[in-house]
Amino acid sequence: MADRTDFDTFVAARSAGLVRTAYLLTHDRGLAEDLVQTSLTKAWFAWGRIEGRPEAYVRRIMVNTYSSWWRRRWNGEQATDELPETTGRSGRADGAERDRASGAGQVDDRTDLWRALSRLPRRQRAVVVLRFYEDLSEAETAEVMQCSVGTVKSQASRALAKLRIDPTLASTSDEERVR
Repeated sequence: MADRTDFDTFVAARSAGLVRTAYLLTHDRGLAEDLVQTSLTKAWFAWGRIEGRPEAYVRRIMVNTYSSWWRRRWNGEQATDELPETTGRSGRADGAERDRASGAGQVDDRTDLWRALSRLPRRQRAVVVLRFYEDLSEAETAEVMQCSVGTVKSQASRALAKLRIDPTLASTSDEERVR
């Protein structure tokens, strides 16, 4: 019975961090919560066998479950009440200077980064999330993803290369150089 109490304690202490990781993988709060719930359910049945670091084990379950989910979200158009603002040559909407002064430009930059991350293949996105958002080492990331450190390095390299040439992020970096 002590094992199940440890599980309850683990869930209470780490569920917020696990939801954050799942959100970074899925970009959807509901799917992130589903992913954590599914992963914790799988961990519950294996809890007696888990030794050492249970969080790494649960993260591995999350990455594997995320990678194997057959349903995919459609990331196309989203219905809105208003038409989007027209953009100028720089890629920024009219009034960008005013928005930047009020801090709204930071939100645009984060949105651009989210969109660029969502265009990465699942394994590359998982490596970026685990390495740079969750601040895991290459070895820890390899352990979570059940692959070699070399695979983590190559996937991270490819992901960063794709992010460097992403048109949404490139326009932002060009503007930064002009300033």
